[in-house]
Amino acid sequence: MPQPLVTISIPLYNCEEFLVKCLDSVRNQTYSAIEVSLINDQTPDNSVAIAEEYIQKYNLKNWRILHLDKNSGLSVVRNKGIDTANGKYLFFLDSDDTISLDCMETVVKIAEETEAELVVGSTEQVKLPENEKRLIFPINHKTDWIEGNDEILISFVNRGFPECSWNKLIRLNFLKENQIYFVSDLYAQDSLHTFQMALHLKKIAFSRKITYEYYLHSASVIHNRGKRHFDNWFTIAKYFDIELKKESNKKRKEWIKKHLINYKSMTLIMNWRAQKNEELWKESYRNYKTLSSLSFRDYFSNSFSNDLKKKNLFNNLPISFGFQFFRWRYNRK
Repeated sequence: MPQPLVTISIPLYNCEEFLVKCLDSVRNQTYSAIEVSLINDQTPDNSVAIAEEYIQKYNLKNWRILHLDKNSGLSVVRNKGIDTANGKYLFFLDSDDTISLDCMETVVKIAEETEAELVVGSTEQVKLPENEKRLIFPINHKTDWIEGNDEILISFVNRGFPECSWNKLIRLNFLKENQIYFVSDLYAQDSLHTFQMALHLKKIAFSRKITYEYYLHSASVIHNRGKRHFDNWFTIAKYFDIELKKESNKKRKEWIKKHLINYKSMTLIMNWRAQKNEELWKESYRNYKTLSSLSFRDYFSNSFSNDLKKKNLFNNLPISFGFQFFRWRYNRK
C-alpha cells in the first residue's frame, strides 16, 4: 500500500539564519511521501534565495516555493498552505524550528492506525545560545487518543493538549470540509485555530515521542510581545465569545465559558510579563470586561470550580482596583 502524501508548509519570512537547519530536518526524514510548500511572505532578507539554492542543490522534485503578492502575515501564509496542499495530511513547520528525523513516520503511523483527524506531537524547546533543552507544551491527556467531539472539547478546555498550530498532523479534508481557516490580519492565532478544530474534531491522537524542536532565541515572538499582540488576544477572545453565544447546548456553553475565562486570565498575566505597562494592561482588562463572564447564578453552580469563580471575579473588578489587586497577586508569586 502506498504511503499517504504529507504536505509540509513552511513560511519564508526573515528566517535566513535558521532556514537551512529547518530544511535539512525535512529533507532527511525517514518518511518519503512528502511534498514541501515554502511560502514566501515577501520576505526582505535572503530566505527565498537560500531556499531556491537548496532545492536546486539537492534536486528536490516535490518541493516548491509559492509567492504571496504582498506581505500578508502568517495567517494568510498558513491559509495558502491549506489551499495549495495536495497531501492527505498537512503539517505546519515554522522556519526557525526543526522536526525529528522520524517525525513524519511517527505521526503518520498514528494517524493511519487510529484514523484520527489530528495527531499532536511532543515538543522539545531548545534555548539559544545556551542550547538548553526541556519539554514544553505538554500533552496532559492521559490516554493516547480521544474519540467523540464532546470529550475532545472538554480535553481542550482542560488543557489536555497544546494550542500551537505547528507539530500537528491534520487531515486536509477535515479542514476544508469544516472551513477551518486562519483569520486574515490576526496575528499569533494558534489558540483560535485549535479551538475551532476542537469544536469539530471526532478523533484526536497523540505522540508521546518528541517530534518537534522549538528554538527559543532573541527574535522569538515570546520575547517581543506588545500592544499588537494584546489587541489580537482581545480579538481572539471575541471569537470565543461569539461561539459561546451561538452554542445552544448547556454543557458545551459551560465548557466554552470556562475556556474564555481562563484565556482572559492567562493573557492578562502574559500581557504584564511582556511589557509591565499599566496603561496597556488596563486597556486589555477594560476590553475583556465587555465579554461574557459568569452570571450571578453561575456562582451557585457546581459546574464551575471555585478557582474559576475567583478568576472571573478578579477579571471584573473596577479597573483601577483590578489593576492594584492583580499587581499584589502577581508579586506574591
